[in-house]
Amino acid sequence: MASRGGRGVPAREGEQRRDEPRHEGQGEQQAPAPQGPVLPPLPPVDYGVFMQGLVQAMQTQAHTQAALQAQLEAQERADIWWSLLLRTRFEDGAVEVGWDEFVRLF
Repeated sequence: MASRGGRGVPAREGEQRRDEPRHEGQGEQQAPAPQGPVLPPLPPVDYGVFMQGLVQAMQTQAHTQAALQAQLEAQERADIWWSLLLRTRFEDGAVEVGWDEFVRLF
């Protein structure tokens, strides 16, 4: 005997309506067989180890950023020092070095 399908459309005998939940007792139709190799289940995740790795990566990134910032500040101080040194005019007028003259030396 055919059952009534959704919206007044009868379902064929042996078929299941799409909106009906599937029960194990209705085993006429099987799910399609998976294609390709069947992969093993994923290993369990150790979230403690994961979090330790994440914290270590964040600490490394912060350390690297601080080191780069310190290097940049040191380079800026060195640039200012060289700039002041090269623009120094000694009182006797014997030494007057400009940036262009200094660059020409190299």
